[in-house]
Amino acid sequence: RGRHHHELAAVVEFIHTATLLHDDVVDESALRRGRPTANSLFGNAASVLVGDFVYSRAFQMMVGVDSMRVLQVLADATNVIAEGEVLQLMNCHNAGIDEENYLQVIRYKTAKLFEAATRLGAILGGAGGAAEEAIAMYGVHLGTAFQLIDDVLDYSGDRQSIGKNLGDDLAEGKATLPLIHAMKRGTREQAVLIRGAIEHGGLEELGAVLDAIRGSGALDYARAQALAESRAACEALAALPASPYRDHLLQLADFAVTRTY
Repeated sequence: RGRHHHELAAVVEFIHTATLLHDDVVDESALRRGRPTANSLFGNAASVLVGDFVYSRAFQMMVGVDSMRVLQVLADATNVIAEGEVLQLMNCHNAGIDEENYLQVIRYKTAKLFEAATRLGAILGGAGGAAEEAIAMYGVHLGTAFQLIDDVLDYSGDRQSIGKNLGDDLAEGKATLPLIHAMKRGTREQAVLIRGAIEHGGLEELGAVLDAIRGSGALDYARAQALAESRAACEALAALPASPYRDHLLQLADFAVTRTY
């Protein structure tokens, strides 16, 4: 329902694309989904400027919807996403980050765009306040589950499936949930090893770190957290009437935690 759902779907994807262009520059990434990143092909300057262009084009398009409510949702989302990126940058090589702070970064950097996208659907569909909040919470939990699985796959996937090198997060000094849990539940020696790997970056200790992650049950723990978020997303949809559309959203929540790429 609504006249502008196609335009706003494009706006959300433009914002997403802009964040990826900027992310790959910040992370100095060479691969995304198995293909060379824009910065590796065309340089950082081109990637940053094209990312800026795509961001600004998204705002041009959303103005055409002529809704202050839509502008408010998307302006807030882009601001929070940028804050999440800064928080993640500040936490790089910080082995002392705890699970709460890690989840805050996820909710700002990833889940916020999922929340905005789902909320926009409710706004355009003319849903009431309770239904809008329910679908928005679905987006928050879906985005959190999706990112948790991304972080699991960084230590359990394969290069061909995930489209990037195994251990990229470790190389960048990012303390994601598998590492945080392994430091907490592994041996003292394993905690020291992982702490050093986070603080110094690189992949010299990747094999030993993988052994520590697997031995401590960190991957199972992170997957369990993702499943809990997926279930919370599905529970949020209970406030909506049964329909094929709700069924598709439920399937999406399942896909987020069962995917291998």
